[in-house]
Amino acid sequence: MKSIRISQLLEDQGHDLRLTLMAGTQGLARTVDSSRIQKPGLALAGFTEHLHPRRVQVFGNTEISYLATLDEAAQRASLAKLFSEEDLACVVVTKALDVPRALVDACEAAGLSLMMTPLLSSEFIQRVQNFLEDALTESSSLHGVLMDVFGVGILLLGKSGIGKSEIALDLVMRGHRLVADDIVDVTRRKGAVYGAGNPVIKHHMEIRGLGIINIKDLFGVSAVREQKKIELVIELQEWDPHQEYDRLGVEDKHLQIVGVDIPLSVVPVRPGRNMATIVEVAARNQLLKLQGHHSAREFAERLNRAIAQGAMRRTLGEEVE
Repeated sequence: MKSIRISQLLEDQGHDLRLTLMAGTQGLARTVDSSRIQKPGLALAGFTEHLHPRRVQVFGNTEISYLATLDEAAQRASLAKLFSEEDLACVVVTKALDVPRALVDACEAAGLSLMMTPLLSSEFIQRVQNFLEDALTESSSLHGVLMDVFGVGILLLGKSGIGKSEIALDLVMRGHRLVADDIVDVTRRKGAVYGAGNPVIKHHMEIRGLGIINIKDLFGVSAVREQKKIELVIELQEWDPHQEYDRLGVEDKHLQIVGVDIPLSVVPVRPGRNMATIVEVAARNQLLKLQGHHSAREFAERLNRAIAQGAMRRTLGEEVE
């Protein structure tokens, strides 16, 4: 399971967390592996049954106000029990509230980082969850081409020189959109895989004989998009007359990308095959599958019924004779 250090919360620049370290420098080496945030609530009163380890603990107005109702000795006892129960990630006080001395001392004693933000609890929780989801997302890079065809994210794979970029260029000419060529950066978010172009070569494409072309400049902003959910993988293979290819498509194949199974189609390439048209049909067929219509299986079921009915007629005919 991927995890990040607590110190990365302080280093973030993109989510505007506005965190300041108040105490517990030694706790910056601790890790967090969940994007879920927790407010201690009743745990401060001793009910720690639902306290989860390695989560950011947010002390808002409710928690700080509750501590203020206790004398200093009771505050220290409550916090000592809270911080001894689980391996917590860190503590963040929101709304720039006054931090009780007992909370500072308890965090130092437990080796727990204590941070403060001027943001309201609701706003901070939303921002830090977004930060953690991005930071904890599994990611990788693939050699391929990602296209948006009829709204379906199609990843073209195959060995170098098989014609992936040429197919993508043909699809762009037909009005579809390029997401990435050559290097596709993929990330997993909420059970789905998203692909985007590498920042260095984004919107560019290599066409042998022409060199590097800029799709955005040539065809306009409507011919490209920044990222797309990958819903179908098409693996291009050189046609081998000795290999048996799937002619019905009844059994679905999948390719695992960053831990997620993506539908896979293996398509042989040879001169005379209009690959752009095949990719368009594959996109339409995937849309039908997403709506619950599996053409190959429906055909197989009709064929099986026809065979069964024919066998029954033959059996009845033999009985009559």
